[in-house]
Amino acid sequence: MKIARMNRLFGTSGHCFDVAIDHGMFNEPGFLGGIENMHKAVSLVAAAAPDAIQLTPGTAPILQAIPGKTRPALVLRTDIANVYGNPLPRSLFSVVIEEAVEQGLLLDAACVVVNLLMLPDQPEVHEACIKNINCLKRACDATGMPLMVEPLVMQDNAKAGGYMVDGDINKILPLVRQAVELGADVIKADPCDDVGEYHRVVETAQSVPVLVRGGGKVPDEEILNRTAALMAQGAKGIVYGRNVIHHADPAGMTKALMAIVHDGVSVRQALDMIA
Repeated sequence: MKIARMNRLFGTSGHCFDVAIDHGMFNEPGFLGGIENMHKAVSLVAAAAPDAIQLTPGTAPILQAIPGKTRPALVLRTDIANVYGNPLPRSLFSVVIEEAVEQGLLLDAACVVVNLLMLPDQPEVHEACIKNINCLKRACDATGMPLMVEPLVMQDNAKAGGYMVDGDINKILPLVRQAVELGADVIKADPCDDVGEYHRVVETAQSVPVLVRGGGKVPDEEILNRTAALMAQGAKGIVYGRNVIHHADPAGMTKALMAIVHDGVSVRQALDMIA
């Protein structure tokens, strides 16, 4: 049942913190900082007890081999894209792994995640993502697997370099709605330039829970303040990667963010949890 898996993600508070450690899937050297040793990275983050960890088919077994009942839930990355480099390759793609939902079931995933990419002047990539989602949706419904869709609006690569998101809310809103209309059970969306407008993203999602992507590494107080503001705007949680795995104290940062997401502690209290 989807509800059982959704409960593993969101728990009694109805909120979720998913730590993304799936960056190695995208064949970018710059994405490997802090995760050169995946056994160490997964163990450190899992010990801090976030709700979920986002991993790939090749690294998910590291998490699932941790004994006991309290390990974080698995969110399985199901797609590979080559859209993050600078300069971009001659031909771009977004491809879903074979039998993605079956792999998720075999790995005891609580959810599978897939991109919905919007790049300037690259409609073929957007089309490929829509096909990927359509392919996954039926299999997810048939097996009770929640589908997380990641609507990602990117800036022009030549202007901003790889992996640079576009925080224009007027671009984010229609892509979020498209993800909902395609059947997403969970939305993983970027923050907008003005965090105070994020309630519009939540509203556009039509009661589908919205988790907010973290983006690039920023100072501790900045990411904690942003997180508190986003939760106040109605987000149901966060999916952060580099702000955890690139941190000098990833366990402390995880605990601090969990306290904001689930307990609504102040930023000052959260900062005290970080070494």
